[in-house]
Amino acid sequence: MPRRRRTATPKSTLRMVNWWPPYLFSGVRVLEIADDWSSARVRLRMHWYNRNYVGTHFGGSLFAMSDPFWMLLVMNTLGPEYIVWDKAGEIDFVAPGKGDVFAEFKLTEHRLEEIRRVTADGGKALVWFENDVVAADGSVVAKVRKQLYVRRKPAKDLVV
Repeated sequence: MPRRRRTATPKSTLRMVNWWPPYLFSGVRVLEIADDWSSARVRLRMHWYNRNYVGTHFGGSLFAMSDPFWMLLVMNTLGPEYIVWDKAGEIDFVAPGKGDVFAEFKLTEHRLEEIRRVTADGGKALVWFENDVVAADGSVVAKVRKQLYVRRKPAKDLVV
C-alpha cells in the first residue's frame, strides 16, 4: 500500500520553524509564509548571543535565516511529484548588520514554469535563487544565493 505524504500548511510550518531549536535559540523568527507558498518573510533580532567579536550579526546566523526557505517554497508549491533538495549556497557580506535584519523570499510563477519545463522529461534542474538580507532601513547587509536540485519523480515513486 502506498504511503500517504503528510501535507503541512503554511501556518503549521511557520509555527514549527519558529519553535525549531536552531531558530528559537538564534533569534530567527519567521514572520510570514503566504497561504499559497509563494513567499516568506523572516527576521533576525540582534541579541548578545548572536553577535560576533566586533558586535555585529554573526555571519552564520545571517546565512541560517535564509537557508531553508527557497526549498520549502519550491517543494510545497510543486507538490509531491517532485524531489527538491538544497544543492549549494553562498553569501556575500555587504555591510555590518547592527540591528534587526530581514529577508524576503518571493517565488514567481515564471520560475516555477521554468522548473516544470526543464524537468518535464525526468531530467534534473539546478536552479539558483537569490535574496537580500536587509536592515530595518532597507540597506543591504548580505546577498544570499541558494541552488536547488529539482527533479520530477518517476510515476512508480509517487507518494499518494
